[in-house]
Amino acid sequence: MKKLLLWTIVCLVSLQIPAFAQDCAGLTLKEGSGFEMNNYDAKGRPAGKMIYKIAKVTKDGAYTVFKIDMEFFNTKEKSELKNTYEMKCDGNVMLLDASSLVNQEQMKSFQNMEMEFTYENIEYPTKYQVGDKLKDASVKGKGKTGAAPVAFNMLIRNRNISAQEKLTVPAGTFDAYKLNADMNMEMVMGFPIKMEMQSISYRTPGVIWDLKTETYRKGKLMGYSELTKIY
Repeated sequence: MKKLLLWTIVCLVSLQIPAFAQDCAGLTLKEGSGFEMNNYDAKGRPAGKMIYKIAKVTKDGAYTVFKIDMEFFNTKEKSELKNTYEMKCDGNVMLLDASSLVNQEQMKSFQNMEMEFTYENIEYPTKYQVGDKLKDASVKGKGKTGAAPVAFNMLIRNRNISAQEKLTVPAGTFDAYKLNADMNMEMVMGFPIKMEMQSISYRTPGVIWDLKTETYRKGKLMGYSELTKIY
């Protein structure tokens, strides 16, 4: 489950319905389109894959809103996890709803704890520049089990664009921007459980998701994902 949680964070999303498309800042958002990413462990061995499909595209004022369904398959092609992400684009920035970072299975574990959550969404500019510092993001929850307090905190901090470089992944070769971030997770249920990680992701304008994401803990590579297909 820890590996599944890791893939769900960093990286850190269908329905066969009539196609509806919108363009936003170079992104063509079409219902039924999608992409796939393969996961690997620190030694480069396959660790499953994620399939994403755009399920719905709508307009909300200045924003184009799109929902992305994700399904994680293990190395035996067995489905192990599903989640849905909501994103918005206004032409200048793309927002990922931070509530999506807590997947449906995790939310079930909080059902009897009277949890109240607050969120700071993840922002991605539609144009990147080396040296840019991006806003922090977070999921913070408080509740209780019996008389004992419960807390869940996920913080994504120190987000910055550190470099620009050519990157080749199975989906193609791209002019990519390197985004560094620190991720801190804490769960308090009687006693605290903490996890600190660092991520390096590569993004490019015109592609919704990361081209590649690497996850580190204490400077040691834990695993990575690569974009394998866009359709």
